[in-house]
Amino acid sequence: MMNQLNEQLRPGDLVEVRAPDEILRTLDEVGTLDHLPFMPEMIEFCGRQFKVSRRVLKTCFSGSFSTVLGFTTNDVVILDGLRCSGAAHDGCQKACMIFWREAWLRKVEGPAVQSQVDSEGIQRLQSRLKTSTGPKIFFCQASELLKAAKPMSRWERFRNCFSEVRAGNCSEVEMARRIGIWLFWRIRRVFLGRYARGSRKTTPVESLNLQAGESIEVKSIENIVDTLDQTARNRGLYFSPGMGQLCGRQSRVLNRIDKIIVDGTGEMRQLRNSVYLEGSQCGCADVVFGGCPRNEFVYWREIWLRRRGKK
Repeated sequence: MMNQLNEQLRPGDLVEVRAPDEILRTLDEVGTLDHLPFMPEMIEFCGRQFKVSRRVLKTCFSGSFSTVLGFTTNDVVILDGLRCSGAAHDGCQKACMIFWREAWLRKVEGPAVQSQVDSEGIQRLQSRLKTSTGPKIFFCQASELLKAAKPMSRWERFRNCFSEVRAGNCSEVEMARRIGIWLFWRIRRVFLGRYARGSRKTTPVESLNLQAGESIEVKSIENIVDTLDQTARNRGLYFSPGMGQLCGRQSRVLNRIDKIIVDGTGEMRQLRNSVYLEGSQCGCADVVFGGCPRNEFVYWREIWLRRRGKK
């Protein structure tokens, strides 16, 4: 499909999500633009105004393998705070940041009355959008990432750091800080191995049945390492360097996490004894050269936490 070109959007720009019929005209027969789906969960934002958070020049991918991807077209942005509810995808709890093509947005000069959205236009758009490709296989932005974007080489990642600064995503100082963090963990891994690697061949399970709102304390790094294998995982779930910074601190449970759609495959994966914590999000600073815009919630095994009481 042909993209409807905007003046290139920058962080801080105010935009309005276009009307359903306008968006429909940009989509192919399966509801995508350049292989990136417009999802049913995005329809509620039509006619509303939001600020651009950042241009998406790269993103992490964590499906059957992990890598860094770059979109094949330079027209993708993230809007402040807009995450997928998963409502049209069997209640997926991944809460992905939503990717927006510029063709789906209109730059506006200042706050205005919310545009009226035609209910018939919503129905026409809804009928075009695809949510699955088979039994228990879902179709969404996460499932189609490898089609909309391609793996970046080390050189492309390095060059991309300059593009991030030019795009207004961060300052030169912030980019230098991100590169420094990545370099630190890269060197550390060469000399000391993977952070928080354990020695267990079979990792243990603990169920606390934590609920949203409960106060918890993250266990010490020594206690957590005792639950991990040599790849720093507990039953496949990775304990990252960023998570180590919360050891010994108190936090609050944001939500339980029971099922997520896997990047690249659309498979719904079941999780057990896992939760989100308030304010615990991943920028992939130790993995992605210069950080990642997906800002995904970090998954915490209950065995890494202890209950502190409930207000």
